[in-house]
Amino acid sequence: MHRIWWKILAAVLVIYTSIAGLLLEVPRLAILNETIRNLYFHVPMWFAMVVLFTISVWYSVRSLSTQSEADDIRAVESANAGIIFGILGIVTGAVWAKFTWGQFWSFDPKQNFAAISLLLYFAYFVLRNAIDEEQKRAKIAAIYNIFAFPMMVVLLFVLPRLQDSLHPGNGGNPGFNSYDLDSRMRMVFYPACLGWILVGYWVYTLRFRTKILENKQL
Repeated sequence: MHRIWWKILAAVLVIYTSIAGLLLEVPRLAILNETIRNLYFHVPMWFAMVVLFTISVWYSVRSLSTQSEADDIRAVESANAGIIFGILGIVTGAVWAKFTWGQFWSFDPKQNFAAISLLLYFAYFVLRNAIDEEQKRAKIAAIYNIFAFPMMVVLLFVLPRLQDSLHPGNGGNPGFNSYDLDSRMRMVFYPACLGWILVGYWVYTLRFRTKILENKQL
């Protein structure tokens, strides 16, 4: 039981926030209206992605010193899980943009830099697939990952704040804390963030265990 409690918690939180996020009352804000419910889904996807990429770069650093195949697999599989949540973040953001900004993709700085961030990690997988020798692949991919992570942080959290942006919290546009983000929404938003992060970690552990089993069968 002590090994699965966090999985049970993840399932409970995601179910709770999915139901509460669709049914509980939300503030009536101009332009946003009911679309503000997407806050419970869009933002947690990005949080989960960042956590998973942090795990990935940690194991990339470890793999350079340990030369461990397991560390290399952990690095790549956590990045794989992170990409999944990054894509979900882009998609939920585009849907939200359609109803608030009028189009799915308006080439807003936040959208553009988010897309470039994902491309950085797609390039990570392309690089790995281009190298056949295992130790060389692990080393070069780890070095790339160590440089890609801070670039992702800058692209997502620094550069958008320096330019005019429609996205809340960027380019002088106030974040949701400046709006009427009341206790009703916080009761759903914070559990949603934790729940989706745990689900992302769960996906990563499943991918890691599957890859280890595949390697043992070779």
